[in-house]
Amino acid sequence: MRVLSLLFCLSLWYVQAVGQKQDNQFPWNEGKKVLFLGNSITYAGQYVAMTESLFLSSHPKKKPQFINSGLPSETVSGLSEPNHAEGKFPRPCLFDRLDNVLDKIKPEVVFVCYGMNDGIYLPFDSTRFEAYKNGIIRLQKRLANQGVKRIIWMTPPVQDDLKLRLNGYNKVLDRYAEWLINYGQKQSWEIIDLHFPMRRYLESGIEKDPQFRLAADGVHPGDLGHWLMAREIVKHLMPDFSIESTWEDNLRDKPKLRQLYALVLKRQTIMKDAWLTFTGHKRPGLAKGIPLEDALKSYDVMQEEINKLGF
Repeated sequence: MRVLSLLFCLSLWYVQAVGQKQDNQFPWNEGKKVLFLGNSITYAGQYVAMTESLFLSSHPKKKPQFINSGLPSETVSGLSEPNHAEGKFPRPCLFDRLDNVLDKIKPEVVFVCYGMNDGIYLPFDSTRFEAYKNGIIRLQKRLANQGVKRIIWMTPPVQDDLKLRLNGYNKVLDRYAEWLINYGQKQSWEIIDLHFPMRRYLESGIEKDPQFRLAADGVHPGDLGHWLMAREIVKHLMPDFSIESTWEDNLRDKPKLRQLYALVLKRQTIMKDAWLTFTGHKRPGLAKGIPLEDALKSYDVMQEEINKLGF
């Protein structure tokens, strides 16, 4: 009897341990709203939609909302070039809209990706660096005070100067990414490094072909760059999930996954503008989103289509 009792206890412990490990792999288990904060790269949204698609394909019973609240040109430093956007408007700062975003969305999980705009595309400067660091620390405190259950920090993507390549403004981003990794580890923050894996991939590509680029303008990545971002997120959160080297390879011979991604990307495109309009921002030139109530109806319709695919 003692042996049976011991075996029962061990089996119960094993089931609990495995369950805890699986729960820890998926932060969106902790809530129904998963928010992405960032600049124009996040607003573009491919990496968000790729991540959501792979999550839905592997966990069809879970239905969290992935909410893209990226805003083009935005910073956490509050800095702006004197002639940003040809003098039409200064760079928006996240803190001008953050309270509305958090109060109206009430996310349980938040992914954060800033840094690309925070050095305002100038050589490294300690004052600008301090403004970036202070913005990150301030944001951490605000999210924690809001009661966000899990905050996931992401280093800024790589920047590829059209003339200097990786030896231009990207040197500034190297410093920003290194600080976020080191400081975050000391504070026990959860960090996903996007910057240096993308840097290594770009370096390898340039070695093979000097004309190779991840971003035609040096800043905004195409599908490959967005996949490199999504890949690091998936590797971090779903380490046992099988992924391919390119996004197209993931979709090949998987027609339902291809259909799923098309629906998710379409839904994200509608919802991001609706959420930005609903929560408010100071950045001119963006499309006005449809009323959130109408957008949520479209969301539900597309969810039915996703359900029919078996996801």
